[in-house]
Amino acid sequence: MLQTEELDVRSLIPIKRHEKLLKLFKELPVGESFVFINDHDPKPLYYEFRSIYGDVVGWEYLQRDPEEWKVRVTRTQSSEARDTEGVSTLLDLRKADDKEGKYAVFHRYSMMLKGDTMEIIADKDPEVIRKIFKNKFEGEYDWSYQKDLPGEYVVHVTKREESDSTAGDITVVNKFDVRPHPPAKRHDLVFDAFDELKPGEAFVFINDHDPKPLYYQLEAESEDPFKWEYLSTMPKEWTVKVMKTEE
Repeated sequence: MLQTEELDVRSLIPIKRHEKLLKLFKELPVGESFVFINDHDPKPLYYEFRSIYGDVVGWEYLQRDPEEWKVRVTRTQSSEARDTEGVSTLLDLRKADDKEGKYAVFHRYSMMLKGDTMEIIADKDPEVIRKIFKNKFEGEYDWSYQKDLPGEYVVHVTKREESDSTAGDITVVNKFDVRPHPPAKRHDLVFDAFDELKPGEAFVFINDHDPKPLYYQLEAESEDPFKWEYLSTMPKEWTVKVMKTEE
């Protein structure tokens, strides 16, 4: 196996990380590896690799730190890539753990651009995932069944070009820069600001790197519906708008 240098993708916005790493795996010879560094657990990418290329993905965690996750990816066998024409991402959940499968779906949905379509393949009707979409993203997406067969459900989820949500009418009530503060304090500032929001209000904060781990923490711990919007993604200045939406 050839030694490869580590690729740090933390400076890229999430969608570009996936695009770069998927391209690397596509071109990876059998038996060879690459190592990449991310700022959160990139397990959803593992399911995306497997969904497109099959069970030919070696996945080894070399480091698991809050801001630095290091993974070695190996191509174990040759394979033909599945056809992904017309979809921005493909997730085959038939061999995925239920919890990790849901995490992969919503992680990937958060990176989709307007007009993008995700294809979900499942061995039974993904009704639980559909309910989560309805509760969190009502008016923002279209859900359509492409195939409904025993052992194979195929669903397309498309992020609408024009959303029915009222995010544009939300009032920004707070703006702050977390860069002067240590990482633990930054988390507290964002969560405190979110707790103070009323439905229909938002705050804007600035960080020195992609604060996506905060998004995942907020999604996991908050019972209030919210939206997360990148306003700018410069190398040392990431500006994010966080909105607490109506129930």
